[in-house]
Amino acid sequence: MVIIKLKKYLLLCLLLTATIKIFAQNCDSDSTVLNILETECSTMPATHNNEIKLLKNGTAKFEDMFAEIAKAKHHIHLDYFNFRNDSIGNALFDLLAAKVQEGVEVRAIFDAFGNSSNSQPLKKKHIKAIRNKGIQIHKFKPARFPYIDKFFNRDHRKIVVIDGHTAYMGGINVADYYINGLPEIGDWHDIHIRVKGGAVAQLQDMFLKLWNKSTKQHIKGEQYFPPVDSAFAGNKTMIIIDRTPNETPQQMRCAYSIAIREAQKSIKIINPYFLPTHKVKKELKKAVKRGVDVEIMISAKSDIPFTPDGSIYVAHSLMKRGAEVFLFEDGFHHSKIMMVDSAFCTVGSANLDSRSLRYDYEVNSFIFDKEITDSLTKIFEDDKNRSTKLTPEIWKKRSCWKKFTGWFARLLTPFL
Repeated sequence: MVIIKLKKYLLLCLLLTATIKIFAQNCDSDSTVLNILETECSTMPATHNNEIKLLKNGTAKFEDMFAEIAKAKHHIHLDYFNFRNDSIGNALFDLLAAKVQEGVEVRAIFDAFGNSSNSQPLKKKHIKAIRNKGIQIHKFKPARFPYIDKFFNRDHRKIVVIDGHTAYMGGINVADYYINGLPEIGDWHDIHIRVKGGAVAQLQDMFLKLWNKSTKQHIKGEQYFPPVDSAFAGNKTMIIIDRTPNETPQQMRCAYSIAIREAQKSIKIINPYFLPTHKVKKELKKAVKRGVDVEIMISAKSDIPFTPDGSIYVAHSLMKRGAEVFLFEDGFHHSKIMMVDSAFCTVGSANLDSRSLRYDYEVNSFIFDKEITDSLTKIFEDDKNRSTKLTPEIWKKRSCWKKFTGWFARLLTPFL
């Protein structure tokens, strides 16, 4: 009897030791990635007192954001690639105009190229009408002769900061199709987050730097950086990765490369324009080679012709090395997310292409939280049911023309 009890005790000790070891390894892995990102890829420290709400579609984002804007007391700052002149855009500017009447400062900046490239842009008459309502709105980098910079160094961020204590960031611009989809491609899928806590000041700083640089104003002061109130604090850790051309040009591809390099078990990626730079693609190949489960989801359809063929071509080359590739069929997946080892994830504006990783203004959050990572992983797993797995048989069925356009797009990867 004593021997049996001793064996049970020893078995329990072994199980406990193994569990602690696994937990410690995971913690060490998370800490290692966070430390490397903080020291090598970001000019801003990690913050550990954040409340983060995952907004899984356009409807959730706009409902939540409109409710927070309605409560604003001092200022509302908005930075978008584009505002569409449609029903959701008009509703937003009507709400912002009402806040101006209450004495709230409202500043909005949008990218000139992003505006001109959409089918319902803000024209001069719309901008004039918005300004007449008291909203300060500014166009970032209007295209002027000789147009050399028109396609590069664009402001692709999506940032909203309210009263210095609440912020939004992710992949969702201001457009009806995030709610209603588009006839030619179906439903539009995307991810956004709401942040309260220490990281808000960092997003505020990014907004004000771009605003002051673009408008030649000097907006600053403690009123834009209030201390974190306990009512807005949480316990989630995140690090903001800011890509600013000529200042932090390598941060985004550095962050992606390190996150992939440090993965031990799994990498799950959803990205709409999957044409990664050489460095990122190299790390994905090495991850597959060392036994990491790499899964990539890209849309079979896109709002930009030619891009899906290039993305599928690149993904196919990784599939041949052992990655699993899923072609999302139920609309367009515009999400820019990655989950690593069920331990941390990234949500932001950066596509895995050269425009985002080499040229544009971008912002991503790397979130070290299992709960949020699991929620994004569930989206990935659910969306597999609406996808076609890329196999050698599926690849053979693709037309010679699609294979050729994909090959040609791969050659243009440094510029797409």
